[in-house]
Amino acid sequence: MDKSTTTSTPSLPNKKKPKLVLVGNGMAGVSCVEQLLKLAPNRYEITIFGSEPHPNYNRILLSSVLAGDADMKDIVINDWSWYEDNHITLHTGHAVNHIDKERKLVHADGGISVPYDELIIATGSLPFMLPLPGADKEGVIAFRDIKDCETMMATARKYKKAIVIGGGLLGLEAARGLLNLNMEVSVVHIHPFLMERQLDQPASLMLQRELESQGMKFLLSKNTDSILGKKRVTGLRFTDGSEEAAELVVMAVGIRPNIALAKNSGIEINRGIVVNDYMETDVPNIYSVGECAEHRGIAYGLVAPLYEQGAVLAKRLSGVETPGYQGSVVSTKLKVSGVNVFSAGQFKDAADTRAIRLQDELDGVYKKIVIRNGKVIGTVLFGDTADGSRLFAMIRSGEDVAGKEKEVLLGAGAGGLAKSGAELVAAMSDDEVVCGCNGVSKGAIVQAIQEKGCASVNEIKACTKASGSCGGCKPLVADVLTYVLGADGVKTVKEGICGCTALGRDEVVEAIKNMHLTTSKEVMNVLDWSNTEGCSKCRPALNYYLGMVWPEEHEDEKESRFVNERNHANIQKDGTYSVVPRMYGGVTTPKDLMKIAEIADKYEVPLVKVTGGQRIDLLGVKKEHLPAMWADLDMPSGYAYGKALRTVKTCVGSTFCRFGTQDAIGMGIKLEKKFERLNTPAKVKMAVSGCPRNCAEATIKDFGVIAIDGGWELHVGGNGGTKLRGTDLLCKVKTEEEVLEWSGAYLQYYRETGKYNERTSEWLERVGLDAVKAALDKREDRLALVERIEQTLELMKDPWKEIVEQKNLNETYMPIGRS
Repeated sequence: MDKSTTTSTPSLPNKKKPKLVLVGNGMAGVSCVEQLLKLAPNRYEITIFGSEPHPNYNRILLSSVLAGDADMKDIVINDWSWYEDNHITLHTGHAVNHIDKERKLVHADGGISVPYDELIIATGSLPFMLPLPGADKEGVIAFRDIKDCETMMATARKYKKAIVIGGGLLGLEAARGLLNLNMEVSVVHIHPFLMERQLDQPASLMLQRELESQGMKFLLSKNTDSILGKKRVTGLRFTDGSEEAAELVVMAVGIRPNIALAKNSGIEINRGIVVNDYMETDVPNIYSVGECAEHRGIAYGLVAPLYEQGAVLAKRLSGVETPGYQGSVVSTKLKVSGVNVFSAGQFKDAADTRAIRLQDELDGVYKKIVIRNGKVIGTVLFGDTADGSRLFAMIRSGEDVAGKEKEVLLGAGAGGLAKSGAELVAAMSDDEVVCGCNGVSKGAIVQAIQEKGCASVNEIKACTKASGSCGGCKPLVADVLTYVLGADGVKTVKEGICGCTALGRDEVVEAIKNMHLTTSKEVMNVLDWSNTEGCSKCRPALNYYLGMVWPEEHEDEKESRFVNERNHANIQKDGTYSVVPRMYGGVTTPKDLMKIAEIADKYEVPLVKVTGGQRIDLLGVKKEHLPAMWADLDMPSGYAYGKALRTVKTCVGSTFCRFGTQDAIGMGIKLEKKFERLNTPAKVKMAVSGCPRNCAEATIKDFGVIAIDGGWELHVGGNGGTKLRGTDLLCKVKTEEEVLEWSGAYLQYYRETGKYNERTSEWLERVGLDAVKAALDKREDRLALVERIEQTLELMKDPWKEIVEQKNLNETYMPIGRS
């Protein structure tokens, strides 16, 4: 089966456009494409291949996912809709295995062949796996991608003892994540101190003490001899004869450029793919950027140089004059298990250098600068990294500080050395990267300020993504703002619903009501959005708020919805889709089952699965088959993709069960038929249990109904996901009519007061159960809410009909290129 994702566009591609193919869907290559689209948005027909089944994501933040501080969606840089919006054909889960240089073709897994006029190789790097006896055992992995994170999280549910081999940054991030997963973690390192590439020994010892206090154990100056165990790892044996038990071994000992494709295709390689100053390989029309590329004998493993390379190549491909890539002076600004660390330049002591140090172990602060011939050539900062940008600027500029070395570090009597942030920004070149996570240069930020009117850090984040990931560059972004606008021109604003506005949810909704705004464009214009096009965070939120306030007047803005909602199916990690017809209360018929089976067979659906919500899921559906499949099904959508009522789970209740006290199936079907298609701030799940045994798990649902003798209990605010929350008891009622009345009033109150993307569990904790009870206490108030929700429901129609209506408008749903 084809596992590619192919984006869609309302029109067929221009055949005259040259074809640009990017091999590698990672940060370096896609950043290059992003910059190319800004410089020459319509110049190329673009195809991207990615070996992973995901859109472009921030690999730097994988440790946040592992630690539980972020979900996958939080680290995605460009979601599926970005490719579609920019008319890019994306093939995920397909590795390119050969380049035909003579015919200008790339060949990928699955028999895919794509022609190119210009080709970028950005295959990144591979984790280095120590060739130890037993390295092929189950439970021995690297820490490099999302799959590795998933393996660690799954392992932590079953096993408790982990060892990380490697005491560098990646190893410590893995160890911190495993600690958060409640595993016992030991870090094995061949060197006598940690992070020797980024820290000197005093800073490393301070870091080690901090991490030991968090629960990590360290085995330093240890060299692994072999991995123990039969099928699965049971431990490590070291060259000194000692052993350490382990049920999971994570190797984080380094990376190496992924050059196999270039090597097999006859492109010049050394340690990496050899490129010149314009990122050109020795083969015409083939380029390389990122960790796989080697420039002037150096293959960089840090993000900032990779983005600088991409900027040069983007200019080259768009015909913009560029002096070429001259190499990078690198710095490292990190947060290791909550501790700030910065290093740059040559920070290790040598015979011809002098160093100045400040060490405060009580407050956990260490600062060091290294001087040679009156110039700062390196620095290490631990705990307090505020001076990192200033010192890095000195290293880059080669400023003479002879006679004032102490003032450089300590600041007292600086004699002009303690420059303001704006003065340091003035010394930076326009292509110098400010935000390493997202590859945003000083020039891009200045352009956003001058051309888009950005005047705050939040507005810069909305326009450029700078400071949008780890946030470590916020002070430097603020310095750029001050440099361009002056201190009086910088706005200090609170965070609004997104970085495009300082207005919060309630202020936006109030303005929509009072000013009778009915479109997102009106809202952005009238309320002075800094980004007049909005962003992926505010556009869907505004679309929801407008529909909630003006259900009759606001026309749903399809372009503001996420890709799943636009296609009325859930996109899967391999780029195919999941189709879920509705089954009210989990009840179906032989006729519907036969229809689903026939259609699954007709469209060669690879997996048919019963879901936890008592429905049937057709997995692996190709995008181009969606309209015809919905037409053939002729069944309502189950909204498995929407911010709406998903399911109403039921037990059999009094219909069959000897313990049942009420008709759970009938009540569930009534609720589901009543509220299907209703747009809500976030997804909503319901359940009805026919007795207090609660077989339908109503106490972990957004709205749960439990039958009791002579009536029903209504439960609210539950969540069975990663943030588990049991429900609160809202009230007890006697009749089914009262269940429908209270549920309608509750859902409408949530619709009118909830923030977009806020689950009822989060909403209830924010507004308080007492406030909800007070809002629903008087029957006249409940009936007013019910009247408003009824008005909305009357206007809703099933989205599957919309996609069927598009069946003959193939331009909308036809992929740019089929695999």
